[in-house]
Amino acid sequence: MIIDLLDKKVNTKGMLIGESWVDTPMQLPVFNPFSGNHVYSISCAEEEHVYKALESAEKGKIISKNLSPLDRSEIINKVVNLLKERKEEFTKVIVNEGVKTKREAGKEVDRCINTLTLCGEEAKRVIGETVPFSAFEGGSSKKGHYVYDPIGIITAITPFNDPLNLVAHKLGPAIAAGNAVILKPSDFTPISGIKLGELFLEAGLPYHILNIITGPIDNFGDILVTDSRIDMVSFTGGSKSGEVIAKAAGVKKIGMELGSSSPVIVMNDVDIEAVAKNCIGGIVWAAGQNCVGVKRMYVHDTIYDSFKEKIINLSKAVKLGNPEDDSTDMGPIINQEAISEIERSIENLVKGGYKVLCGGKRVGNGIEPTIIEGDFDNKLNGKEEIFGPVATISRVNSLEEGITASNDSPYGLHAGIFTNNIEHAFKASNELQCGGVMINDSSDYRIDMMPFGGVKKSGIGREGVRSAIREMSSTKIICFNLK
Repeated sequence: MIIDLLDKKVNTKGMLIGESWVDTPMQLPVFNPFSGNHVYSISCAEEEHVYKALESAEKGKIISKNLSPLDRSEIINKVVNLLKERKEEFTKVIVNEGVKTKREAGKEVDRCINTLTLCGEEAKRVIGETVPFSAFEGGSSKKGHYVYDPIGIITAITPFNDPLNLVAHKLGPAIAAGNAVILKPSDFTPISGIKLGELFLEAGLPYHILNIITGPIDNFGDILVTDSRIDMVSFTGGSKSGEVIAKAAGVKKIGMELGSSSPVIVMNDVDIEAVAKNCIGGIVWAAGQNCVGVKRMYVHDTIYDSFKEKIINLSKAVKLGNPEDDSTDMGPIINQEAISEIERSIENLVKGGYKVLCGGKRVGNGIEPTIIEGDFDNKLNGKEEIFGPVATISRVNSLEEGITASNDSPYGLHAGIFTNNIEHAFKASNELQCGGVMINDSSDYRIDMMPFGGVKKSGIGREGVRSAIREMSSTKIICFNLK
């Protein structure tokens, strides 16, 4: 739904293009997912706005490259200090436009502060190495080294589920490496990213280095992906959209963090209650709208019944409600279309032989935590990502069955295994096909400094501050032939 600018009765946010914040006559409403209230409006870009943003970024990449590492670091550190001062304000924005509870939103702001702190530190460590040319025949007169140059202009496309920290994971490394960025935040949760952009300008980031485009992509097509001036597309979102972007982008660098169906293996030598509590946290965080959330549990036969009882009881105890209430455990689903998609997925599992043990029903604008039981080798195992608080549970007789079932998926982002057997831990970490294996933790554990990404349909490249800076740089070799 598009609204006329003249009819607006809520806060509006324009786009950042060059040195100006730009409003457009047509506005896109942003709704509070819990209440359904219209809380913000954003400007709707058209082709002319995107082309102007690209012209601005052409200037910005030169300005950014010429900033010293110290300048970049100090700007990012100023953003960190501003964000610390305004934590409550940003927490409220995340709750107002997104799917997280007040507690979860506060933790996201803390993570964003940590992400940018790391970016400020790493901005001063974008260093290369010497190359021993003289170690090879014919190279005795040669000396050289390699350095990391900024790649140029980066399109950053971010999702709704972590509307602040995932923007930071793109803007921070890009600026630390000396690039220009065009940010396209999610239409569902654009305000967090826009406000973070405001902080960068307040911290002294020169104009043109950051541009922000908002509104439905139908208005401007695939320019942000296909234009030859774009040197890299950094995208976080669904696998289907990722495939479309990859096909359209052409010969340019791509970084993608896509879908997942993260598995957890629970062996029979663990504290059942403690593991169940860990897993339920991984199921309901952000109402299950979490790319590394627990989606499949493979539990050893000898503890299966006890574990199943625990996880069901914990699921039923989760309090759904107003995300602004401190006692609320789980907030809403992003919109009604997403709720319908979750319900369809549950129906498909039931038709395919699975059994709903608890949950599965709408509660206001949310979905109850849902545990669904099925055989580990069911043909639907791991084939679909359910972006909600839904997880399957299956009985396995051995670690080998758990690993086989975990790998039987088109995705491979994160996996977890709970065991006190070091041999089992090493076997699982070696054989699980994914980008990260969490030992004695659920699949949703992540810190912002570690390399983050997946294999198969879960992505290309790695995020995490240092890894992202490398992805957003080009390696240049320099060789002197000394006479």
